[in-house]
Order: sequence, then structure tokens, then C-alpha cells
Amino acid sequence: MPTYVIGDVQGCFQELQDLLSKIRFNESKDQLWFTGDLVNRGPDSLSTLRFVKELNAVTVLGNHDLHLLAIAERIRKPARLDTLDTILKAKDRDELLHWLRHRPLLHHDLASGYTMVHAGLPPQWDLHTAQTLAREVEQALQSRHYRGLLEQMYGNQPDQWNKQLTGIDRQRFIINAFTRIRFCDKHGVMDFAHKGAPGSEPDSLQPWFSLPKRKTRDNPILFGHWAAIYSGNIKDFKPFNVYPLDTGCVWGDKLTALRLEDGKLFQVASRQQQLASD
Repeated sequence: MPTYVIGDVQGCFQELQDLLSKIRFNESKDQLWFTGDLVNRGPDSLSTLRFVKELNAVTVLGNHDLHLLAIAERIRKPARLDTLDTILKAKDRDELLHWLRHRPLLHHDLASGYTMVHAGLPPQWDLHTAQTLAREVEQALQSRHYRGLLEQMYGNQPDQWNKQLTGIDRQRFIINAFTRIRFCDKHGVMDFAHKGAPGSEPDSLQPWFSLPKRKTRDNPILFGHWAAIYSGNIKDFKPFNVYPLDTGCVWGDKLTALRLEDGKLFQVASRQQQLASD
């Protein structure tokens, strides 16, 4: 059973269909994984969410998915470039949002050894720690008190892991790590200001996956979130044992799938015009 891991779709439903045609997707034989950010900025988030839910495909939560949940609860107002109204006005919105809220932050496949997250992992976490902390937040998000978590998840502090963290500070750090991390300093302090490609960062920062003491270096990690990272050759990241799959479809670039069994990449061109900013 081939497994295809697909980068951030962000409402680019037609490109998703183009990509599935290219891989000759067979629902009865093939498995799909999504790196999160199913919705927002693209033209058809509603169809994307309905489609992935109907397939019951594996997907992890991204920052845009959490943003949708917060807007639906009237905790946040839509941003200028948001394209979430069709979901919020849909007759099946509650069913869709309930399904989305019950997606994990981390997916680990024992058979293949691959782990999938949306953005990345702090260097201080080993895989067991990451799995345990993901479950902590998932349980809170899936509980009847989930609104309190959504209300307080925004913010950049704390920016460094400490196992003594408790309450909302602990949950906020976990969410930010799984859904927003790009760069951190040599001590693992996360930086959320810099969003460029690796190599564009100041000397004090480096990509989360390149820290030499990262505890998940022996674990193959699949992730999205970071469209600016893509170099055109996924083999560039092989020394770090990571597979970045957000190739900027919503920004006018490509939508990408990786077949896990042989490492083959499949890509289709975006149908979107370049958006102004992230």
C-alpha cells in the first residue's frame, strides 16, 4: 500500500486534484498523509477540508488549521488574506470543525519509522517526549474545555523548553513548537521573527533541524509550514534526516507529494497568482 505525504494544501483544492491524478491515486490501495495547513489563503478551503475528511486521511494540525478553529469560536478576527468564510458559513461547518479539532499534532508510523509534524520539533525533545507532549495538547483541544486553550494559545512566550513549564505556558510552547518553529539559537530558543530561507538568518540563529545536538536526528521527520525552505532538491536535507514538503503552492509555486516507499517526489504547478505576503 503506497503512502504519499502531501505538503501544505492551504485550500488549493484543484491543485490537490491535479496531484492525485498525477500519482494515479487509488483510494482502495493508496494512503495519503498531509503535513497540516489544509486550509486558508487558497481559493477552496471548504472542498479541501471536506475531501480530506471524507477520505479519513492522516493529517496533523497546522497553524492555519488552529487559526480557523479560533475564528470559528470568535476568539480571533479573520486576517486580511484569510479565505475561511465558506467553511464558517457551510451547513456542515460544525461537523468539519469537530473533525479538525480531533486531528493530532504529531503522527508517528511504527512500520516505516517516519514521524510527521507541521513545522518541526525543538532540539531538546526526543521522539518519546514529542509524542507525550503532543498528546497533552491534543487531549486539551479535544476536551469540552477546548475554547480556553484556543483563547490563550497566541503569543511567542515562552520560547525555550523547560520541563517545569505548567498550564497554558506549557501548552502554548508545545503548540508553537509543533506548528510555528523555523529557526532557533544554539540553545534551542525559538525565534518567530525570521521567516526566510535557510542561509538568510542572522548568525545567532539556525534552522531547527540543523542543531548538532537535536535529539531526533536519528528519526526521519516529515514537515511542511516553511515554503521558503525548499531548494528544489529534497536530497539537500538528507544529512539532517528531514523531509520538507511545503513547496509554496498557495504562493504560486508547486504542490508536492513524497512517496515513502521509494522517496520519489511528485509535483504539480500552482494555479494561484503570487500572494502579497505570508
